[in-house]
Amino acid sequence: MCGIVGYIGHRNASEILIEGLLRLEYRGYDSAGIAVSHEGGINVRKKAGRVKEMASLVERMPVPGSLGIGHTRWATHGETTDVNSHPHTGGNGDVVLVHNGVVENHARLREQLQQKGYIFHSQTDTEVVAHLISHELAEQIKLESAPDDPRICFRAVEAALKQLKGTYGLAVLFRDWPDMLIAARVGSPLVVGVGEDEYFIASDASPLAGHTNEVVYLADHQLVILTRDGMELLHRDLGQQAPSIQTLAPEATASDLGEFEHYMLKEIFEQPTSVQNAMRGRLDLDEATAMFGGLNLTPQQLRRVDRIVLTACGTSWHAGLVGEYLLEEFARIPTEVEYASELRYRNPPLTETTMVFAITQSGETADTLAAMRECRRKGHPTLAICNVVGSTIAREADGGIYLHAGPEIGVASTKAFTSQVTVLTLLALYLGRMRHLSWPAGKRIIEQLQAIPGKIEQALKCNEQVRAVAERFRDNQNFLYLGRLYNFPVALEGALKLKEISYAHAEGYPAAEMKHGPIALVDENTPSVFLVPRGSIYSKVVSNLEEIRARRGPVIAIACEGDHRLDKLADEVIYVPEVEEYLQPLVTSIPLQLLAYHIAVLRGCNVDRPRNLAKSVTVE
Repeated sequence: MCGIVGYIGHRNASEILIEGLLRLEYRGYDSAGIAVSHEGGINVRKKAGRVKEMASLVERMPVPGSLGIGHTRWATHGETTDVNSHPHTGGNGDVVLVHNGVVENHARLREQLQQKGYIFHSQTDTEVVAHLISHELAEQIKLESAPDDPRICFRAVEAALKQLKGTYGLAVLFRDWPDMLIAARVGSPLVVGVGEDEYFIASDASPLAGHTNEVVYLADHQLVILTRDGMELLHRDLGQQAPSIQTLAPEATASDLGEFEHYMLKEIFEQPTSVQNAMRGRLDLDEATAMFGGLNLTPQQLRRVDRIVLTACGTSWHAGLVGEYLLEEFARIPTEVEYASELRYRNPPLTETTMVFAITQSGETADTLAAMRECRRKGHPTLAICNVVGSTIAREADGGIYLHAGPEIGVASTKAFTSQVTVLTLLALYLGRMRHLSWPAGKRIIEQLQAIPGKIEQALKCNEQVRAVAERFRDNQNFLYLGRLYNFPVALEGALKLKEISYAHAEGYPAAEMKHGPIALVDENTPSVFLVPRGSIYSKVVSNLEEIRARRGPVIAIACEGDHRLDKLADEVIYVPEVEEYLQPLVTSIPLQLLAYHIAVLRGCNVDRPRNLAKSVTVE
């Protein structure tokens, strides 16, 4: 959830750290800080608020040096204050560290350390880790015949980590060993960038842009010792390991705003390209099917699958709901969608012929990772639909499908949702053609899919109209989002987008369920956003819409181009291109994303950095 950076080399560390934190700010923006080692001391600068506020502090009070760590925080323990900001100092200042994750046994450890005389200044669980490493360092020095041996620091970190329960990504500096940086992870991602006589640490690859394209992804229980002379990789149980250096794909670090005011708007407008990329090289016209290179299951194994479980959180869960409809319609495989946060603690009756898909943009979502690991532990084929190459879920899954959507910086997911739905459509086609779906039916699906990027391009032309609609409803505090069949998950997703970035209350429902309770909320001040594209139950949804109108509820309708029947029934009608019913989520979601965006902008909200949220939820 938080963002970590680190640097050791020959350049000015503070400049590199601040640059990296600005690129990581989507991971957390409650507070920020850096620590730089210089001339026998470690100078710390930290401040509540955005990274730029901390950068201003550094400008006024510079911190020279070529070894340092930095952090941008999403608060888990303790309020957003200067004192609770990272980095945190242990002992008498001999240890300084930054931390991403949650230490579940911090209260017990804090009590033990206080009894030993350690004084705490913050409310955070991280300060416990700093004092614990300092304590273990003192213990190692007592035992060591050569107390200046830098291996003492590694052993101190190792001894401290064995006492922690929970998750962590750590970067640690030592005052008395000013040429060494140690990093470690369990559950919270860290990547090492390998340069020429310099090394970088970061929570993801974005801060490495322009510095290096060679990286090492740390696995759980790995520690890395970095000096200006080299890197040493160790595993808690397996000892020393050879680092696996990978080449970073250029798109992994491409995050410029370009002509757009916000990342969210940029990413909405990137969807024709991101959806095209999700399909690229995966359509087989001759066989009228899809192709996947990374499932790592034979056709025989796939034919034996008689049940699919899709597990995810948030927007990815909504994409999974669309996937459930697709897989059951085209592949005829019973499919369930589980919240990962619930599945990880449940014991559902999954058989050996059940296949599990973890759906995630970041590949680091803590609940989704834990649910996937639990299913793998029980022997089920567990695959991933993921956007980030080298992420923990991508590396640990038995196989999977990459989205190829490019970096998604805006906290409110947009292009990842449509890319996930696209990949799930391809998966339904692939499994359907293995079973009963005919060649002509498969060919028609492919033809319709090939036209989708152009249809999304068309849908984006509603942007100015949506802005005008947003002007009209910008001050409303409650919204209902209503759709049926494939558009019910889109209604849920549209409501989530509005809640996330404008802080207006919104709920999504199947349109027919509205009269079973939610209709009690309808009044002149509660707009209902209806998804009413032409389809098999078009007349039913129109009937639901009229029930709202009869109670004087304002209606915003999303309809197919040319459907002017709704002009008399809705207060506002936003038109999207007509597509096959199973592809409607790819176009009907566009105006809902834009509506949330424009309402948020008009209300003065921070669109890319909404309050209380972070992009990658790496803590439970």
